[in-house]
Formats: sequence, structure tokens, C-alpha cells
Amino acid sequence: MNDLGVNNRRGWERRSPIGLFCPYQLGIKNGRRSNVRRAEASAAYVDNYAWHIGFCCLAIVLLSATDAFLTLNILARGGMELNEFMAVLIEDNTSKFVMFKLALTSLAAVFLVIHHEVEIMARFRCKNLLYAILTGYLCLVSYELILLNFIIPVY
Repeated sequence: MNDLGVNNRRGWERRSPIGLFCPYQLGIKNGRRSNVRRAEASAAYVDNYAWHIGFCCLAIVLLSATDAFLTLNILARGGMELNEFMAVLIEDNTSKFVMFKLALTSLAAVFLVIHHEVEIMARFRCKNLLYAILTGYLCLVSYELILLNFIIPVY
């Protein structure tokens, strides 16, 4: 009996490793079976989520906390809160503002993580909305840092 054929079958691996921004995982491209098997399937709810979904949720919450901190710094330098609801919370109590902002952002992020496979529109899933929110928070925090460092003077 020759074991050479059995041992040699794993010598060449045809599958390539999946990168961080795989178009199939991001929902940009569909697989080959999308028309046959996936057409009837509804959103799948799971207990274990992909690491990039959890990382995105955590990053959104941390950027929300950074946004609250930077907003309070801008207000201390003479800025003005344009969101009327948040302005009422800030005038009442700043800790109430921070807690409400973090609670609201955390609940929304967890809701989107739970429903990450649900299609909102054609080929636009909740996980794509998570990535869009993360990008928006990155832009907002960058804008606030530019305001603090270059535009608003220190008193």
C-alpha cells in the first residue's frame, strides 16, 4: 500500500487567505450561489459575530466617547452646540449629556450588530450601515480636532 498519494494531496492550497476588506464580507460582491441558494434565505441571526463587526461596534462607541469629550472642550472654548436636544442636556448636566450620548450610541450599535445581515435596501445591509457610521464618526472626530487645534483659540 502506497501512502504517497494521501500525504501529497494537501501540498497545493487553492484557497487564498481573506483580507480585512473582503468584498464578499462587506456585501459589495455576491458569491456564485447567490441566485440559487441565497435568494430565498432571510437574514441569519447568530450568537458569535465576526471579529470585524465587533471591532466596528467598539470603535463606534469609543469614537462617540471621544466626540463627547471634544464637544465639551469646544464648548469650554466658546463654541456652540447646534443640536438642540443635546444642548438642553449639556445645560442641565454634562455627565447626563455624556451618559445619554454613550447609551444611545451603544444601543444603536448593538442593534445594528444583531441585525448585521438584514438588508435595508437592495444589496445594502446593516453591516454596511455600521461601516458608514464608523466612517462618519472618524470624519467628525477629525473635524473636531481640527477645530480645537487650528480654528478656536485657547483663552
